[in-house]
Amino acid sequence: MQVPLSWLREYVDIELPPHELAHRLTMAGVEVGEVIELGGWENCCVGEVLAVNPHPNADSLQLCRVNPGDGTEMEVVCGAPNVAVGQRICFARVGANLYNTHSGRHEALKDARILVVVSEGMICSELELGLGEAHEGIVVLPEDAPLGMPLDDYLGDTILDLEVTPNRLDCFSILGVAHEIAALTGKRVRTPEVSYSEDGPPITEEASVSVADPDLCRRYTASLIQGLKIGPSPQWLQDRLARAGLRPISNVVDVTNYVMLEFNQPLHAFDLDKVRDKTIIVRRAAPGETLETLDGTPRELNTEVLVIADSRDPVGLGGVIGGANSEIGLQTTSVLLESANFNSFNNRRTADTFRLHTDASQRFEKGLRPELAPIALRRATQLIQQVAGGTIAQGIYDIYEDEDSPAPRVTMTLRRLKQILGMDVSVEQVEEVFHSLEFKTERVGDDAVSVAVPYWRSDINIEEDLIEEVVRIIGYDNVPTTMLSTPIPYRQPAPMTELRSRVREALAAVGLQETISYPVLSLEDLEKVNYDTRGVSPLRVANPMSTEHDHMRPTLLASLLDTLSYNEGHNEGPFRFFEQSRVFLPRADQLPEEREMAAGVISGMRSEPSWLVDNGALDFFDAKGMLTSALGLLGLAPS
Repeated sequence: MQVPLSWLREYVDIELPPHELAHRLTMAGVEVGEVIELGGWENCCVGEVLAVNPHPNADSLQLCRVNPGDGTEMEVVCGAPNVAVGQRICFARVGANLYNTHSGRHEALKDARILVVVSEGMICSELELGLGEAHEGIVVLPEDAPLGMPLDDYLGDTILDLEVTPNRLDCFSILGVAHEIAALTGKRVRTPEVSYSEDGPPITEEASVSVADPDLCRRYTASLIQGLKIGPSPQWLQDRLARAGLRPISNVVDVTNYVMLEFNQPLHAFDLDKVRDKTIIVRRAAPGETLETLDGTPRELNTEVLVIADSRDPVGLGGVIGGANSEIGLQTTSVLLESANFNSFNNRRTADTFRLHTDASQRFEKGLRPELAPIALRRATQLIQQVAGGTIAQGIYDIYEDEDSPAPRVTMTLRRLKQILGMDVSVEQVEEVFHSLEFKTERVGDDAVSVAVPYWRSDINIEEDLIEEVVRIIGYDNVPTTMLSTPIPYRQPAPMTELRSRVREALAAVGLQETISYPVLSLEDLEKVNYDTRGVSPLRVANPMSTEHDHMRPTLLASLLDTLSYNEGHNEGPFRFFEQSRVFLPRADQLPEEREMAAGVISGMRSEPSWLVDNGALDFFDAKGMLTSALGLLGLAPS
């Protein structure tokens, strides 16, 4: 997760230096893998294009007069098709260190004579500045960009590259990280204010929305914007998406991605004119249905897949990806905007089935809160009208069967907190921590606090989760070192564990390398090693990972030989493997007998090719020698 500080500062005041802020976040459990400094554009500034004239010797080039803001004018040769008079642009003077698209290296910019005309600088593209991959056109800055301001001051930024753990879903959003910073630094979060006028007809007159399978879609909300115009996003929106690691596409699509990064709620926009009968039905797919998704791949669906459908056909995979048949295009004028909450298990299974893990599915499968859907919907609706125009229909669709269910609450006692942390924390300190995280609290007696979990946190479910929040914000380094409250228990002998360890060490000492494999295999694998089941089939797994792993193995031989076969296909050896694990010996009408076994295999030449030693193949006597030595290390005499 890439988090630009320029975006974060819109929601929370940041006074700490970037590296200190990164350290504070990491110590609180939100690891910052890297602090990326965006800038280093010496001799680059905000310039203005004063004139654009044809190049006298090349039809594809133009002569531009540029004002760099210091009272001078520079003549620049430019081949970008989008350069125009009056634009504020990124201007690089001679000496600037830029990416050279021809050599693929960063080089100092020099005076260049291009077909007789001397170019005194360069009007830069994203690629040349390292802001992105686009290089067909120049970067056009907003009209209010300060003329002459150094580019480092105007476009420079610091990006925190977070390595977010799956349980901290809230930190996949800019606002989630802002809440963390606010709690750690004593600041307050400024949530975006959302307001817009609904001047269109009622949404129920223009579109129909229903949910046929609420077990897979807990909440479905939708708004409608009509009469909008699809086009490029404003530069500020493109810049924020690019710095967060997403590619700008168009104004409407960019807003859905922007709000997903801002609030953590995935959204999807449908071209309502492409939706049959202007009807949306959230349902399971019918047998034999197909859908071509936005990536251009036709997909065959099954009845366990949740689809967003029109009155006849699917138009999207719920919580994963939209369909090509309802895609936003340049001709789109009416957009039905979806913000929903999908079943996390079903969403993960659908993404795995189609091997299609998107930014949306990665969030839904971790379990978003349903309260988030309408909040993000209204924010995205507001932004779409700002960047694409149009009229917003009156009202929204909000289908939610659990609408009256109270917000989740979790109670924490000071006794349990001291039991886990080994330190005394007053109820006032506990309340202060939760208020810094914007959790609403209520005292329960003198030594307990009941906490209402906010909509952006889906990881707070039990008392220990609240205790973790307290110690994170107080600081793990402030937890005192204390003696154990009870004596350390005496060591209990475990003969089998010790024997396993001794066998492993003995086999490794004679030159065998340990391998580990799944304890499940197929009946075909047993047939390949001529294993005699004596009329009793191995235990079959009720819910196998695959057809190749559906029976508990009664022997290690098949697994070892499979490992040997794989390795022989990649190098020449020599191969000396052993495996020590349980096998499951089948018994008629009973559960199998679990028995610890060790087995080994050797193959290939006796040593690496060399003129110093005999290169004969490993044989029975090599195996006998290894086994005899291993038994000797175990204090056993072979019979």
